[in-house]
Amino acid sequence: EPEMAGTPAAVGALLDAVWAPAVDRCARDADAIQALMQADGLNDAVRPWDWRYYAERRRRQEHDVDEAEVKPYFALPAVQAAAFDTAARLFGLSFRPIDVPLYHPEAQAFEVTRDGRHLAVFISDYLARPSKRSGAWCASLRRQRRLGADERAIVVNVCNFARPEGDRPALLSWDAARTLFHEFGHALHHILSDVRHPSVSGTSVARDFVELPSQLFEHWLEAPEVLDNHARHVETGAPIPADLRERVLQARMLDTGFETVEYLASAFIDLELHRGPAPDDPAERAASVMAERGLPAAIVPRHDVPHFLHAFASEGYAAGYYSYLWSEVMDADAFDAFREAGDVFDAEVARRLEETILSKGGAGDPAALYRAFRGRAPGIGPLLAGRGLSGG
Repeated sequence: EPEMAGTPAAVGALLDAVWAPAVDRCARDADAIQALMQADGLNDAVRPWDWRYYAERRRRQEHDVDEAEVKPYFALPAVQAAAFDTAARLFGLSFRPIDVPLYHPEAQAFEVTRDGRHLAVFISDYLARPSKRSGAWCASLRRQRRLGADERAIVVNVCNFARPEGDRPALLSWDAARTLFHEFGHALHHILSDVRHPSVSGTSVARDFVELPSQLFEHWLEAPEVLDNHARHVETGAPIPADLRERVLQARMLDTGFETVEYLASAFIDLELHRGPAPDDPAERAASVMAERGLPAAIVPRHDVPHFLHAFASEGYAAGYYSYLWSEVMDADAFDAFREAGDVFDAEVARRLEETILSKGGAGDPAALYRAFRGRAPGIGPLLAGRGLSGG
């Protein structure tokens, strides 16, 4: 009830709308995987332990993408520079390194300004080390507020990218580069916050609204204007070849049916486990939910119940695993506003995004904030197209 969706029925309607086209896409992909298996002399039905192996085989055969070929174009300093440059082109932000005491020598601090005015301090802490919690996240050490004093945010992005070898910079996979952009989108929510009360500042919003800025910012990593400028070979400085860039972008679409179905399966289970009395056997109830849904035999839910932390670790995430997809509907629709304007860096759309969403935090109803930006409620079409689920 406190979230943007409001009711289980609203969430169910979204999940149902995506489930059918995702299952259809999986059926087509399963046929392709079956053909690869038969070529290897395996005539069994596709099972979960087959899928990822043969999906990777497909990726290499159909798009000729090898991570070892891609990584040299995504050095960590270059990807961070790409995120900064994107924020500069969209919102006029500048990032200047500053020398201040920090909690670890590998963390870096930057003063964020616009037209000479101080907006925030941004801290990046990207490399894995034994003392660090796993995963990636954004946190605020101080939230922006205008109550009593004009205080600006101090925000940190923490990741666990593989450490570099020798004097070379860390090289990121495509997924790691997306993670950096994702967390930086959360940081922008704090940096551009302009509210009176710290309790509604930055990312203090409904759980199914908080991922909108972060997932939206990921789209700019895929923009040719960003890749051509910043995806340069770590040794030669040559820009990423156009054909490799296109192969990377096409390859990410290859297994979206599988990824969507395994995610939706866990989202349905999460909702059902919180609906009505607690089941005597949660794992058995999860299995029955998937049987009722007709989960393809070749796919299992992304999270098995005993380690499904989103469902049980905190009240904030309980019954909220659906929120990533809810936010993706909005981020896909929001990025479409830039496409419709004919420029992914359109100044007027960026201004509207900041004024109606990024600066408001939780100071307004999220549905109303989105309508103020887009002029209407979000549509599901851009999400289906972005996941490759809208066509035959």
